Amino acid sequence: MKKSDQEYKKTLSDIEFRVTRESATEHPFSGKYWDHWDQGKYSCICCGTPLFQSSTKFDAGCGWPSYSAPEESEAIKEVRDTTHGMIRTEVRCANCDAHLGHVFDDGPMPTGLRYCINSASLHFEPSDNAQLTK
Repeated sequence: MKKSDQEYKKTLSDIEFRVTRESATEHPFSGKYWDHWDQGKYSCICCGTPLFQSSTKFDAGCGWPSYSAPEESEAIKEVRDTTHGMIRTEVRCANCDAHLGHVFDDGPMPTGLRYCINSASLHFEPSDNAQLTK
């Protein structure tokens, strides 16, 4: 069942709502996960769908959490984005249509992709393993 904006406003912070429901972008180096290296999984803040594993996270130097691959390709959908005078590929949650960020083709191998994701669109669940290194 799809939630209304009013229902999302009751459960999300202002920045979480603006990013996920209005396709805003948080400022670089400002989100809680841009420099976060604990092991675990990152899920959609709106619906809880698992999106990324910490094992695919890398430091892209861009100020946003970056991942080389989603946990499951079916968890995300890609949409052509022509805003701000650019042609980009937007990444959205396939389950609830939350705006997550964008994907670029300048990431590490083996995928060569960089999923540049807003921290405000994510919820982190730690695993019992030790801290990751960058």
